[in-house]
Amino acid sequence: MKRVSNVTVRKRLILALSVGLVVFLVMIIRLGVVQLVMGDEISTRAENSWSRDIPFEAKRGEILDRNGIALATNVSAPSVLVVPRQISDPANVATQLAEVLRMDRQRAYELVTKNEHIVRINPEGRKMSNELANEVRELRLDGVFIAEDNRRHYPFGQYLSHVLGFAGIDNQGLTGLELYYDEKLSGEKGYVSFYSTARGTRMPGLADEYTAPVDGQHLKLTIDSKVQTIIERELDNAEATYNPDGAIAIAMDPNTGEILGMSSRPDYDPEQFRKVPPEIYNQNKPVWSQYEPGSTFKIITLAAALEEGIVDLDNDSFHDPGYIEVSGHRLRCWKKGGHGSQTYLEVVQNSCNPGFVALGEELGKETLFDYIHSFGFGQKTGIDLQGEGTGILFNLDAVGPLELATTSFGQGVSVTPIQQVAAVAAAINGGRLYQPYLAKEWIDSSSGEVVTRTTPTLKQEVISEETSAEIRRALEHVVAKGSGRNAYVDGYRVGGKTGTAQKAQDGRYLENNHIVSFIGFAPADDPQIVIYVAVDNPKDTIQFGGTVAAPIVGNIMEDSLRALGVERRGGQIEKERMWNDEPVIEVPDLEGLTIREINQAYYELKLDVSGEGKEVLLQSPEPGVRVKAGSTIRIYMGDKPEEEQ
Repeated sequence: MKRVSNVTVRKRLILALSVGLVVFLVMIIRLGVVQLVMGDEISTRAENSWSRDIPFEAKRGEILDRNGIALATNVSAPSVLVVPRQISDPANVATQLAEVLRMDRQRAYELVTKNEHIVRINPEGRKMSNELANEVRELRLDGVFIAEDNRRHYPFGQYLSHVLGFAGIDNQGLTGLELYYDEKLSGEKGYVSFYSTARGTRMPGLADEYTAPVDGQHLKLTIDSKVQTIIERELDNAEATYNPDGAIAIAMDPNTGEILGMSSRPDYDPEQFRKVPPEIYNQNKPVWSQYEPGSTFKIITLAAALEEGIVDLDNDSFHDPGYIEVSGHRLRCWKKGGHGSQTYLEVVQNSCNPGFVALGEELGKETLFDYIHSFGFGQKTGIDLQGEGTGILFNLDAVGPLELATTSFGQGVSVTPIQQVAAVAAAINGGRLYQPYLAKEWIDSSSGEVVTRTTPTLKQEVISEETSAEIRRALEHVVAKGSGRNAYVDGYRVGGKTGTAQKAQDGRYLENNHIVSFIGFAPADDPQIVIYVAVDNPKDTIQFGGTVAAPIVGNIMEDSLRALGVERRGGQIEKERMWNDEPVIEVPDLEGLTIREINQAYYELKLDVSGEGKEVLLQSPEPGVRVKAGSTIRIYMGDKPEEEQ
């Protein structure tokens, strides 16, 4: 038998000891890494494998008008969740849930026995009423939980529907502002976490953990509910009167780009969006529609001609025989036989197509199209809404004499309503083109403090103050003496322009199917609001912008100016009355008069008398206000104290 020397034994022991020491050191290092470096991650993984989360949705930020009136808010809508592994008697649980939630028992059984950690009872147990949620709570079923959800609520129904849009069942924004600003409105979900065994039963001795949701920020809009309500009323009336294919209205502050009101028809209830076709709720017409503008586009041609100094409204004249010849085509005026000789101020008043063709020809295509682009046409305005159109303009290389002529009076090009509003605002506010916008402020939902505030975005200065003043003067004459008479508002200086555009289909214009429009602003000496209304194919009426759209703008204008607190103006151009216009008279000062004295004066007014006494103490409207003949004046009768007699 071979003997092993002591040296060999010693070497083997040293080797074994060294190997053991290395292994020990590796284990120590690994343990240190696990404890010190990976400890948090491993603990988190362990907790995740043991924990089960019951989600709590964050409250979506409210959407408010500029005065703080809630336009989109939240209401409590709890949901039922089940943890199948905590249910010991699934048949009994399924039976009771099916009875309360009015669902199929077999389907309920399939859900409560599903091989998942947490199962939603959807849709029967999703976003329920609080009364139904309480019925489920009273069952006290193991493994059945109520999650405190909420759903979106629009307190005014169809009001501002295309602008607001709507949120889905998971409180995600799907259209309108709800989609555009979804990230800020959404917030972050919260949870109640409990710890369970591999079988899903709760671990004893471990408390539940609550992570609070972070609610979304509130969005305060530029919308003024008073103006919006007036717009909604007038569009409802237009629908009832004309049964149109559609209608839109926009009101904007021309000095900032703030949208004060916006609506279109047909509209819908955001909480019932599933009941209407997608083409209704997906089409926000004020920013999406593209169509020929018609004569409202003449404002741009006028602005270019004035800025370039090629026309003097009072001293330059144009003879209109009823048409103008361009490249072998006869472009006609709307008035058969024409307007004859007229100043260019009258060309604007009369919306004379041949006169604007002459201006376009003198400008030339390069200059005219430079102004068209400078006023923002052919590109998005940048308004904070999805689906904005760009419009369609001629490629400059393809513009010949005929294309230049038709563009001069708004035919052959397509624009969006919001482009027209922004451009006309620039034409009358001193020449400054602003980006339209709706989001005025973001507010922290917890503290109520303003997080961010939007300031007006000036895109460029297009024309001079002097040119803008001349445009305002001309458009004020349009309303007082020209085609826009039906938008005239007594006591306010209103300017504006009519538009009547043919609709094209398959490359041809339709017969007796027009989009009639009017864009107006007031007061003419210091514009505070621009209003655009377009009505698509109004029925049973003469399809002219001055006939259909102008009166609507006049109604919106008068009530909106009052709502905004804009004072009446002096220096208004007297309206040129037509044979069918109702006469207007100035309200007399009736205070101190007796009923007999009033009757003897033969005022063309009716009286609504209240109070007892001999003399008029108060009256409404006040003296000096202009009203239609035959209007009712409210008076309060009484006797003056002796010391005043």
